[in-house]
Amino acid sequence: MAEMKKTIDNKPAPKGEKKANRRGAARLAAVQALYQMDVGGAGLNDIFAEFESHWLGNEVEGDQYLPAEQAFFQDVVSGVVRDQAKLDPLIDVALAKGWPLARIDAILRAVMRAGAYELEHRKDVPARVVVSEYVDVANAFVEGEETGMVNAVLDQIARQFRADEFSRG
Repeated sequence: MAEMKKTIDNKPAPKGEKKANRRGAARLAAVQALYQMDVGGAGLNDIFAEFESHWLGNEVEGDQYLPAEQAFFQDVVSGVVRDQAKLDPLIDVALAKGWPLARIDAILRAVMRAGAYELEHRKDVPARVVVSEYVDVANAFVEGEETGMVNAVLDQIARQFRADEFSRG
């Protein structure tokens, strides 16, 4: 018998719910988790436990959080933590001169780190989709020029890691 995909709250995904919606929720959750780790100093295991038991698929402070694809969420968060020393210089190079990653708001650092990780390691997701999804995530937190910066940085990184996708048109 095929194993049913589980959401981040370990409940089966509703039949009408699309994989893309669960992945989008996982991306948003990953960015929130990375932000919390960055500003609050929380550890990976604590973050996983908190998000899996209290946030996703639940109502928190009046907001209903969507179920998320647990494996995808964990992959992005743990991958960014593992590869951050490699990802940060890539993002720094893609940022405009005079704007090192350390000067960028913590939530945008989390967005760009997650996007850069996914571009490098999640070849199952087209690069343009990754960039678009993380621009959408950024839009949940900031407006205007900041989302343009996220788009430009991730597009540059995408062309570095996935040049073949862009050469095909």
